[in-house]
Amino acid sequence: MAALNDEQIMLRDMAREWVQNEAPVSAFRKVRDSGTKLGYDPEAYAAMAAMGWVGIVIPEAYGGSDFGYLSLGLVLEETGRTLVASPLASSGLAAASALVLGGTESQKQAWLSGIASGEVVAGLAVDEGPRHEPTKIETRAERSQDGWRISGTKSFVAEGDGASLFIVAARTDAGVGLFLVPGEVEGLTRATRRMADSRSHADIRLAGVQLGEEALLGSEDGAALLDQVLDRARVGTAAEMLGMAEQAFQTTLDFLKSRVQFGQTLATFQALQHRMAKLYTDMELMRSVVEAALEAVDAGRSDLPVLASLAKATANETLHLMSREMIQLHGGIGMTDEHEAGFYIKRARVLENMWGNASFHRERFARLSGF
Repeated sequence: MAALNDEQIMLRDMAREWVQNEAPVSAFRKVRDSGTKLGYDPEAYAAMAAMGWVGIVIPEAYGGSDFGYLSLGLVLEETGRTLVASPLASSGLAAASALVLGGTESQKQAWLSGIASGEVVAGLAVDEGPRHEPTKIETRAERSQDGWRISGTKSFVAEGDGASLFIVAARTDAGVGLFLVPGEVEGLTRATRRMADSRSHADIRLAGVQLGEEALLGSEDGAALLDQVLDRARVGTAAEMLGMAEQAFQTTLDFLKSRVQFGQTLATFQALQHRMAKLYTDMELMRSVVEAALEAVDAGRSDLPVLASLAKATANETLHLMSREMIQLHGGIGMTDEHEAGFYIKRARVLENMWGNASFHRERFARLSGF
């Protein structure tokens, strides 16, 4: 476990208390049952922004706290525990990272303070199919008289239904660039995708969207910038998955300790003890690699790509097993909608595929490691 300073411990404890009291799983159930396209409660997100969580990786000059990725990972871990539905990972981590890493001073001034305050919800639009394939981008950005003209379609964009800003990866003559695309610009349309986790994952179509020169983040060949942003998104997603796995484990353990079968509690059966012990060791490994990747971001280490893929692959596999075991060990009640186990496995399956599934990251880890 990473060594936390006093401020990080306070942040983690504050986040844990808030999610337990103000955003338990029942709050997510309420959001799901409301059928809102947004997929989250705007009032809850406003509260998160007011506590400074959305601006954790944003510099102080633009309304943030510049508290680092490990700190934001601690918050995402806590929100993952109770399945808090919010654009924090999409807007406060992925999109904010793109602007911090690649934005000009004017671009940062224009957008970062709004993201930090929660007034601007931003989404990262990269993939164009059902799988994460950042090297296969067909959306095209062409030079025009006044700047750029972008055409193409992005699939499964997190927070796509309500985002007021998209950071779009598009192919240029020089490579792949990232572009700032306002959500209400002419030529941009959205198509809602209803997925298992009841969150927003819209398809975004750009039909000749006209943008100014200032829309480009960094250079026309922004492949390196895209990789940096994606690695941060992957590690943040892994942190959320860590919180989900921990809570699924604890909920299952509490059930086994209280459920009586054949005249004794389930926790006394050795076979079940072995299964829970295996899950516990898997989660400890998961925590180690996720926190190592978060610390690597903060330290600016060159091995971040390797650690990010290791963290995401491990998180994918561990949460996949934990969410499945949660249902199996609860028995019949775990299959019902009245129980929360179903929420965890549905969200898990979505996050497993977001920013790369286990196979993608195992292959990437091997390639980056020279195998």
